[in-house]
Amino acid sequence: MRPHPSPRHALIAVLAVAVLATGATAAVAAPAGPARVQHDTLRPLVDLSAQRVLVADEVAAAKWGTDSPIDDPAREREVLAAVARQAEELGADPVATSRIFRDQIEASKVVQRGLYSRWDADPAQAPTERPDLGRVRLEINRINGELVRAIADSAAVREAPSCVGHLTAGAAAVVHGRRLDPLHTVALGRSLPSVCERGAP
Repeated sequence: MRPHPSPRHALIAVLAVAVLATGATAAVAAPAGPARVQHDTLRPLVDLSAQRVLVADEVAAAKWGTDSPIDDPAREREVLAAVARQAEELGADPVATSRIFRDQIEASKVVQRGLYSRWDADPAQAPTERPDLGRVRLEINRINGELVRAIADSAAVREAPSCVGHLTAGAAAVVHGRRLDPLHTVALGRSLPSVCERGAP
């Protein structure tokens, strides 16, 4: 069983969700000078997280009305092993990468559960066509590969004390740019807490 989030972990989640939900324009504005570099370094990571959250719609549609569960431990282990291996190949930290991807996986479940609840309440909104889950997973694998590289490229920024502020600013910019709805905004917030955690188990 995964340990309860640390106060730092919970704080990052609250900051991300609160700022994203308000769409605060102050947070969208990019910092200047060296801070701008950090902001821009984290934004690709956040944008890839948003792409992954959006693809969860197709995962939900592919599983809806089938025996495929939202929780898929075997698939999760496969993803975590693959990204840890990719991180090692890049000379990055596989432990940090796996930690971040655990949050990515949980964020996808937030979307899937949210859509299932919506479709249960109003069957007229349920998908009428089922995407091929294998094809969807190929797209997820592509995003995962790019996300592993973004995690590796942002190591110095993620370890800096200013990481939380830059992460929140980058996340707000991505929510604004991609016009995420409340469900996907909350899911994006769920995908980000471990980005700035240093030395977490």
